[in-house]
Amino acid sequence: MGKFFATLWRGLDGLRKFLHLLLLLLLFGFFVGALRPSIPHIAKDSALTIRPEGAIVEQLSGDPLQRALDQVQGVAQAETLLWDLKDALKAAKDDARIAHVVLDLDYLLGGGQPTLTEFAASLDDFRSSGKKVLVRGTAFTQEQYFVAAHADEVYLDPMGFVFIDGYERYRQFYTGLLEKAGVKMNVFRVGAYKSAVEVCTRQDMSPEDRAESLGYLNALWNNYRGDVAKARGLTEADLSKYVANVTEAVQAARGDTAKVALDAKLVTGLKTNLEFEDRVVELVGENDAGDSFKSTELTDYLRVVRASQELKVDGRPKVGVVVASGEILDGEQPPGTVGGESTARLIRGARLDDEIKAIVLRVDSPGGSVLASELIYREVKAAKDAGKPVVVSMGDLAASGGYYIAAPADEIWAYPATITGSIGIFATIPTFNQTLDKIGVTTDGVGTTPLSGQFRVDRPLGADAEKLIQATIERGYEDFLARVAAGRGKTRDAIDTVAQGRVWSGTDAKRLGLVDQLGSFEDAIKSAAKRASLADDYETIFIQPELSWAEQLAMQVQVWGVKTFLGENKHYAALAALRQELQPLEREMARWARLSSRDNRYAYCFCSVD
Repeated sequence: MGKFFATLWRGLDGLRKFLHLLLLLLLFGFFVGALRPSIPHIAKDSALTIRPEGAIVEQLSGDPLQRALDQVQGVAQAETLLWDLKDALKAAKDDARIAHVVLDLDYLLGGGQPTLTEFAASLDDFRSSGKKVLVRGTAFTQEQYFVAAHADEVYLDPMGFVFIDGYERYRQFYTGLLEKAGVKMNVFRVGAYKSAVEVCTRQDMSPEDRAESLGYLNALWNNYRGDVAKARGLTEADLSKYVANVTEAVQAARGDTAKVALDAKLVTGLKTNLEFEDRVVELVGENDAGDSFKSTELTDYLRVVRASQELKVDGRPKVGVVVASGEILDGEQPPGTVGGESTARLIRGARLDDEIKAIVLRVDSPGGSVLASELIYREVKAAKDAGKPVVVSMGDLAASGGYYIAAPADEIWAYPATITGSIGIFATIPTFNQTLDKIGVTTDGVGTTPLSGQFRVDRPLGADAEKLIQATIERGYEDFLARVAAGRGKTRDAIDTVAQGRVWSGTDAKRLGLVDQLGSFEDAIKSAAKRASLADDYETIFIQPELSWAEQLAMQVQVWGVKTFLGENKHYAALAALRQELQPLEREMARWARLSSRDNRYAYCFCSVD
C-alpha cells in the first residue's frame, strides 16, 4: 500500500511540475508577445515617406543595446543606415501598395559623396518604375541638394535657400600651443605626403599636403557638378555660374534667395509645407484622418518588408558582405569601428561557410592600428587563397589602413569620389619633461640597461629609442608596400612611386592601378557573383555578429523596463544629451591618446572633407 501511495505521489508531483512549467511557458510567451511590436498596415496607393536623420552611414555606431536604450530616452545619436534606404526603395519599386516616394531632407546632416551617390542611385532605380519621387526642403544644404536633385519634383520653401559652396579641408595646428605648454611631440613617419602628424609639427599646411588636398577636392567638386547637372537637366556651367554669382544674384533679387534658386532652375517650384501636402494629396489622396496625404513611414515599411522576407526559405547561393566602417582598432570593437579581431572573425566565418560562395568587403575607413589592419589583411588573403572570390567595394574613404585591408582582394571597386591611397605609416610619442620643468618638477634615476628609462614621458626620448621606433616605422612601410605590390601585381618601386602617404581620388587611383574598377556597391556584388560562377539567381546577405536569443530578449526587457520605470526622466535625458554633445570631443581625445601610444604604429589618414 505504501508503495502505491508513493507511486501516486510521484505521479501527482510530476503532473504538478508539468503544469507549472506549462503555465510559465504560457506566461513567458504572453510576455514576449506583448513586447514584440505589431506589424503595421500599409495602405493601398500610399506615399512612402523617407526622413533621413543625421548622417547617412554604412554602419550604425555603438553597441546595439546601448543604442536601444538611448532611443527610448530620445537621445540616440542621429544616424540613418544606407542599407535601410536602399532596401526600402528596392522593395517599394515593385510594391503595388506604394504609389510614390516623398523625401523630407530637412534633418539630413550629410554623408560622403559616394554614400549619397548610392542613395541617389536607388532613387533613380525607383523612378524607373514610373513612380515619382517628390521632395520639399525648408532649405537645401550642399549634401541635401545632391540627393534632392534626383527627384522628379523638387520644391523649395518660398523663404528657403539652396546653399552650395564646394568642398574644403581646413585643420587646426597645435604646434604653438604644444611649445607654450612645453610638450615635445616626437614624430616618426615614412612618406613625404603623410600629413597626419603635421598638426603637431607645423603651423600651416605643407606644400605637399596643400597640393594633394586640392587635387582630390577638385575631383569631388567635379563629380558633384557633373552628377547634379545631369540629374536636373542642366549643364555644369549652369551650376558653376550659380555658385560663383550667388551673392550678386541674391543682392539683385533684394534678398529673395528662393527666387534665385528657381531662376537658376535648381528647383521645380516654390511651395510652403501646406502647398506641398496638397500636391501629394493630388497624387495619393488623403489619409483616414483627412489632415494630410496617405503615408507610410520608412521604419514601418521596413518592418513589413523584412517580416515577409523572414517567412521565405531561401536556398539560393549567397554573396556575403562584411562591412568595415570606421577607425581600425585592436581587439573586439562595436559597430561603427573596425575591430582587428571582430572583423577578422566575420571574414573567417564567411570563408568557412560553404553556403557563401563569394565575399564582398565594404570598406569605409581612414585606417588605424597597423596590427589590427594586418589581422584583417590575413583573413582577406586566406579567403582568396582558399579559392573563394573576394571583391572590395570602397565607400567614402578607404585610405591608409583602409587600403591595407583591401590590398589582397581579387578585385577592388571604388567610386570616382572615393578618397583612397595614403599608403604610409607614422607614430607619435609626446614627452612632457619641459612642461614639468616649468612647474619645478625634475626627473632622475638609474636603470639596468641602455634602454631603461628611454621611453619615459617625463624625460626626453632617448636616442636609442628614437632609432628603434624609426626602424620599426620604416619596416612597417616596407611591409605595407610589399602587401600592396603583391595584391596589385606590381613591383615594390612602382607602388612606392604612388605611395609616400599620398591621398588619391577614386578616379586617379584607377588610373594609377590602385583600384581596378569604378562603380557602385551593386557593381561589386555582381562582379563577386560572376567570379564565383553564380547565375543571376543569388542572395546577398550582410554578415554581422548575431545577438543570441537571450541577448535579444534582454534588449527587449531592458528597453521596456527603462521606458516603464524611468519614463520621461528629465534628469537622465539631460545627462544623456550632455554625453551625446561631448562625444565628438571624447572621440577626438581618445584618438590622439591612441596615436600617441608607444606600443603601436598607425596607418591612418586625416583626410576628412567638409
